[in-house]
Amino acid sequence: MKAQFQPNPQSLLSTFIVFFIIHSIQVGIGIQGFQRIIFFEAKHDAWISVIVAGLFTHIVVMIMIKTLHLYAPTDIYGIHIEVYGKWIGKIVNSIYILYCLWLFVIVLINYIEVMQTWVFPVVPTWLFSISIVLLVIYGVNGGLRVIAGACFFSFILSIWMLGLIGFPIRFTDIHHLLPVMESNITSILKGAHKMTLTIIGFEILYVVYPFLKEREKVTKFAQLGIAGTNLLYLIVMLITITYFSPGQIENTIWPTLSLFKIVKLPFIERTEYVAVSFWLLIILPNLMLYLWAALRGVRRTFEKKTKGIIWLFSFVVILASLFFNTRSKINHFNDLFASIGFYVTFCYPFILFFLALIKKKITSLKEK
Repeated sequence: MKAQFQPNPQSLLSTFIVFFIIHSIQVGIGIQGFQRIIFFEAKHDAWISVIVAGLFTHIVVMIMIKTLHLYAPTDIYGIHIEVYGKWIGKIVNSIYILYCLWLFVIVLINYIEVMQTWVFPVVPTWLFSISIVLLVIYGVNGGLRVIAGACFFSFILSIWMLGLIGFPIRFTDIHHLLPVMESNITSILKGAHKMTLTIIGFEILYVVYPFLKEREKVTKFAQLGIAGTNLLYLIVMLITITYFSPGQIENTIWPTLSLFKIVKLPFIERTEYVAVSFWLLIILPNLMLYLWAALRGVRRTFEKKTKGIIWLFSFVVILASLFFNTRSKINHFNDLFASIGFYVTFCYPFILFFLALIKKKITSLKEK
């Protein structure tokens, strides 16, 4: 396998699409109920935890882009081969492929749980899984350009939901935010750590990077995408804290969806039903990108066609979704992934950057 990769010119994407890719993959299942998890740690200073997590995300993205620049044009799979060598690199790539599939399962089972709880309680899990996975396969077979288009339209078509979130503002009490910094620094940092499962996904940049036209502009659009997501999470958190009482937040599993319940429109009886159903359009780009990244890893690492692999991965995902069919199992699965995902997403990029930098300098010295 060659570490560097140059796609066909027809496959290249305009760099500005990075904004929509990153924003779409970060805004998924997590935004429906992240407030409760953060509030348990930081209480009414949870909004500060959101800011801290967002700022650290900007730093991680900067490190990721610097790493990619060292071996451009390439992706994380090529960097692993360069840094670790052929065999260890393949092992690390295989772990990263499993990581992408794990993320796929996380998003799928959490969305199915929401659908069964709020809208279709009698519809079996297997029917949801097969239906959604078939849609994902259809999109992934179209290639990255189709997936990028799905990210763009997902962003555009979901803007109206921000207006609905604004309905509860007239019932909010700003005094719920006071006194500021009542929680200690440790609690705020723990709250920021709990944001892991909510804001991960931006590491897809590691795989998308070679397909961008003007790579020198990646930093600007990637950081704008992160900033847009952070602002959205901050607004939702502030509305939640000022609308609900502390006891309500701690006992509401999906506070964001609960906010939709107070929206009264003359032509829609239950707005939250529309929001939950429409959320499929938001999570589809998530699922497409994760599956595409896993398939991309198989093609780059083992140099094999992925027509058969995509069905194998889909079967594994559907089987896993059938196993995680209760609230306790899903919670345990989410917590386990969050603890591992923190190190993969927020710690590993720094390790990989320093290893890549050292390897690059050693290679340069040998060439001289």
